[in-house]
Amino acid sequence: MKSLIINADDFGFSRGVNLGIIDAFQRGVLTSTTLMTNMLEMEHAVLLARGNHELGVGVHLTLTAGRPLLSGLQTVTDEDGNFRKLSYYQGFFDIDLDEVYQEWRAQIEKALSCGLHPTHIDSHHHIHTYGNLPEVFVKLAKEYDLPCRKVNDHHPSLWKNVRSNDAFELKVDRLKDLSSFLDLHQDAEVIEVMCHPAYVDKLLLEKSSFHYPRVYELSLLTDPLLKAAFIQCSDIRLISYAGL
Repeated sequence: MKSLIINADDFGFSRGVNLGIIDAFQRGVLTSTTLMTNMLEMEHAVLLARGNHELGVGVHLTLTAGRPLLSGLQTVTDEDGNFRKLSYYQGFFDIDLDEVYQEWRAQIEKALSCGLHPTHIDSHHHIHTYGNLPEVFVKLAKEYDLPCRKVNDHHPSLWKNVRSNDAFELKVDRLKDLSSFLDLHQDAEVIEVMCHPAYVDKLLLEKSSFHYPRVYELSLLTDPLLKAAFIQCSDIRLISYAGL
């Protein structure tokens, strides 16, 4: 039997995102989410998480959205004190890895200070896969004994003794056909499907270029037919990273 984690990114980004994620959990097949502890609606997300104890809540480590939790960072922020855009990291980039370590550690500690028990870590825009950032990411996973999202098979030696998924799926539409989905990931035991369910609100429209597709993902994840298909499928068990 395969273990399937259906994880919603961006918890805390906006109220519309937060409420969409909770609906996908309560009414649908979502099992997990990851919290952006530096974003404006983080406290709203924490309140919702406290009322939904079975929802796995990890930390969505952030380096490309909003402002850092720590002050005085020099290499990962722009002249206004905001995190640099993703485009900065898509070519050659030069940053202080210790700054990244300290900021990401602060983001994990922020979740802990809110009374949450993080189930795992991943990152916004998969930034933990760029350059030498995997080293920082895995170091924190080991330091806090947290499972983490593995997006690709690069740096295999780095991932030794780290709990993670075996396969990663970013096309949530593939859940529409569970038979084909299982064939596609036949060699994996633990699969994560990444998703972004949300209700579109003003903040999401203003701050993200990815907005309306989130509504369609929410519709799919809460489709009663999909939920029934999982109930009937004896080859898949739905878990969060807490089950690893």
